[in-house]
Amino acid sequence: MATSTPDVAIAADPAPAKQPTTKRAYPGALVVVEGIDGSGKSTQLYLLKRWLEIGGYRIHFTEWNSSPLVKSATRRGKQRRLLTATTFSLLHAADFADRCERQIMPLLHGGYLVLADRYIYTAFARDGARGCSPHWLRNLYSFAPAPDITFYFRAPLDVAVNRIVAGRPKLKYYEAGMDLGISLDRSESFRIFQERILNNYDQMVETDNFVLMDGTVRVNKLQKLMRQIVSEKIALQQFAPKKK
Repeated sequence: MATSTPDVAIAADPAPAKQPTTKRAYPGALVVVEGIDGSGKSTQLYLLKRWLEIGGYRIHFTEWNSSPLVKSATRRGKQRRLLTATTFSLLHAADFADRCERQIMPLLHGGYLVLADRYIYTAFARDGARGCSPHWLRNLYSFAPAPDITFYFRAPLDVAVNRIVAGRPKLKYYEAGMDLGISLDRSESFRIFQERILNNYDQMVETDNFVLMDGTVRVNKLQKLMRQIVSEKIALQQFAPKKK
């Protein structure tokens, strides 16, 4: 049921490494959205979340880089421009580990449908674009439970970049990939950085069982498809409100 997108180059996993845990030891389910900035993934997950909330389903929403335990350290590192590719990656891994231990796993064991705006594949794509070893990254996140569905929203590079640039007065230093020294122009650096991330995502389509979604399709049509896929792949009735 996934929407296919042309120009996607599929490559083999660059190095064998540990994969996320696939054994289901919990009654919950995990739905993840991934994609470069401006792909439309967050909008679609928000619409799915509201649809499920209105239906009374037991859900929990979590997003990348949102742990209060790590957020202040990350903010200080960014403000002072002290973060290397490795320290940046480790901070995000610590953030994810905290949310996984305190939110994601307890709620999966509690029978919730967990919705994640970005997951470990963001680290594989972004940190890989910064030069971190794919094998090292896979091992670093090997404790993470495997998603039941990973939606990959793919929009052409120029479309996604233009959406972001048009909506923000100024790109942030690390967001634009300025720490990589690939261009002195912040907009050009952002474009090159996003292209590297996009290429890394494309290489994971088959190896990580992504459900490919065309980020250029109309919002309402794409949301209808997303709901249909979720309904087909996940037994939503187990998360529905109990009848009195």
